[in-house]
Amino acid sequence: MDFSDLPYLLIGIFSGITSGLFGIGGGMVIVPAMLVLNESSHHAIGISILQMIFAAIFGSYINYRKKNLNIKDGIVIGLGGLLGASFSGLLLKFLNDISLTTIFLCVSCVFFIKYAFGFKENAVKSERSALQKNIILFIAGSFTGIFAISLGIGGGLLIAPILAYFLGYDSKKVVSLSLFFVIFASISGILSLSTSGVIDHVVIHKGIIVGIASMIGVFIGIKIIEKMQISSHRKILLCIYALSILGTTHSLLKKLAIISF
Repeated sequence: MDFSDLPYLLIGIFSGITSGLFGIGGGMVIVPAMLVLNESSHHAIGISILQMIFAAIFGSYINYRKKNLNIKDGIVIGLGGLLGASFSGLLLKFLNDISLTTIFLCVSCVFFIKYAFGFKENAVKSERSALQKNIILFIAGSFTGIFAISLGIGGGLLIAPILAYFLGYDSKKVVSLSLFFVIFASISGILSLSTSGVIDHVVIHKGIIVGIASMIGVFIGIKIIEKMQISSHRKILLCIYALSILGTTHSLLKKLAIISF
């Protein structure tokens, strides 16, 4: 490593904090940050997916030790994520940089609006049978895996509102399950992206640097969430969305400007 790797280390730590706080893979931070550093959309997604394994495994281990993770629910939703994410490489073959960036921006805006104006903090737990719950978990994992890995965002921010709405899970339970889901989705995503030629030696080098740094951030994030009130937790999440949207918008406008000239 040299001085040029410092931005990747700092981005990794910050993304790790968001992973520990919100159960996400860190892609909502890493992808726009990589785009600002002039990485291509495909490389940004590859780096993001690769670092997710580090953050998700380490964070899930800590959550399990603290008894905040339901392994049975996590496995069901994770298997769904494996199935969905296996199609991510195929999707990337048919989308260029501008298309990927535009999709990522649209997804970010939709969920920013959802959390800002439609999120209910005190969800009422729905009464469902074990079979119904497992079906919902598997479908949620599959749906999220298909789109999230293709966009390099892991899926935590997509899957959280699904679990809260359909199963009435509280925020603490959603965070731990979302982060555990990212393990399955990211492994499947890496295999799919590797066969598609997206992950090369540059992505591996930078992804490992960001991934190791993200483990430090995850530890910090989990420590913070233990002492944070729900209202504060939601406000910070909205700030993460806003930063991601601004960074992605800036990158998209640059790409469009280059094409226009």
